[in-house]
Amino acid sequence: MLFNNDFNCLVIATKQEVAKNLVTKVRYMNENLPSWLKQTTVEDNKLSLRYSNGSQIKATSSSGDAGRSEALSLLVFDEAAFIDNIEEIWISAQSTLSTGGNAIILSTPNGVGNFFHKTWVGAEDETNSFNTIRLHWSVHPERDQSWRDEQETLLGAKGAAQECDCDFVSSGDTVIEPQLLQFYKETYCQEPLEKTGFDGNLWKWQYPDYNKSYMIVADVARGDGGDYSACHVMDVELAEQVAEYKGKLDTKDFGNFLVALATEYNNALLVVENANIGWAVIQQVIDRDYKNLFYMSKDLKYVDVEHQLHNKYRAEERGMVAGFSTTSKTRPLIISKLDDYFREKSVTVRSARLVDELFTFIWNGNRAEAMKGYNDDLVMAFSIGLWVRDTALRLRQEGIDLTKQALGGIGQATHGTAVYGGNQPDHNPWSQKINGEDEDLTWLIR
Repeated sequence: MLFNNDFNCLVIATKQEVAKNLVTKVRYMNENLPSWLKQTTVEDNKLSLRYSNGSQIKATSSSGDAGRSEALSLLVFDEAAFIDNIEEIWISAQSTLSTGGNAIILSTPNGVGNFFHKTWVGAEDETNSFNTIRLHWSVHPERDQSWRDEQETLLGAKGAAQECDCDFVSSGDTVIEPQLLQFYKETYCQEPLEKTGFDGNLWKWQYPDYNKSYMIVADVARGDGGDYSACHVMDVELAEQVAEYKGKLDTKDFGNFLVALATEYNNALLVVENANIGWAVIQQVIDRDYKNLFYMSKDLKYVDVEHQLHNKYRAEERGMVAGFSTTSKTRPLIISKLDDYFREKSVTVRSARLVDELFTFIWNGNRAEAMKGYNDDLVMAFSIGLWVRDTALRLRQEGIDLTKQALGGIGQATHGTAVYGGNQPDHNPWSQKINGEDEDLTWLIR
């Protein structure tokens, strides 16, 4: 700003107050320059400093159009990992930076998978032109291990790793522990055998095995917005992901796509999330007369084995609804099931796309959702699949097993043995004493 004409700096932060702090530091530096080095100041306030040579620095909050229509020489993002719509701002600023401007991105880590982390990894891999500078707590000359230990006591292990160690993996507030996600990415994720479909977004890791049972779980989007329609094909017995789709299809095409995919995978159980636009997909599946569509009974909104097995005669429990209903009651259940499966490492995930979504799937207060600007379509579909596998399918299997036992008892019944086990009564159950004599009553059932 001192030695260049029309050097334009813009500081963007989560809030205007945060951005103002950096401008305040520049203003303080300007005030303490020696007189022979100072420029003539024509504007000096809390949000900006401008010289007579046309150079200036301004502070602004992270609105969607921040940086647009600015001829920037230097763009500074402060606490970039905590700016919700930073990718949108970054794209809008590219046209002004492309003429020779530079950018500085500053932040404390806030988990992995977000814009700041991906930009940092890209700089380390030399796939972008940024230079990395890591300020670990140990570079401060007045801090030692006892100070670091005290910070862990005050902030907790995760907070200290974030604030002191510049640790991406241990920072953030992801629903699934980042270390677990890193393990999955390194251990299970692999390139698909085939990327197929009209848009190449159907990834297959296993082809159909006609000795196995499969389940397809789908989360539906309109096909023209920011969200994606997504589905997973899962091996029910092994809890293993064998195929996945994430793309933008309209509801009719997505319904046809799901029927074709489910038919290919042994007429798989088809579970479609039925909120809002999901009904249009379900209607298409019904119109195609697909026979193995998942219907959800009202008592499946909570897990109570006794009620599910024995109280089927109450009117409110006879109602069945096509698809899976994500409600305020079922959402915490499916998120909890996702967490259980990953902590116990009892599910096999092949897709790097799914793991990347999980890295940005965070707790926002008490609600688990994607970071702003990211998607959770694959995550929600996968969570529903795990819950259905552990509840609805388990309960259905228990019902099947009970029926098999009953039918087995009938098949094994012999003289002197009751249908369901035990001894036959000594007397004829179809006779009754009338006036002291046995009377045959089998005419009642003829």
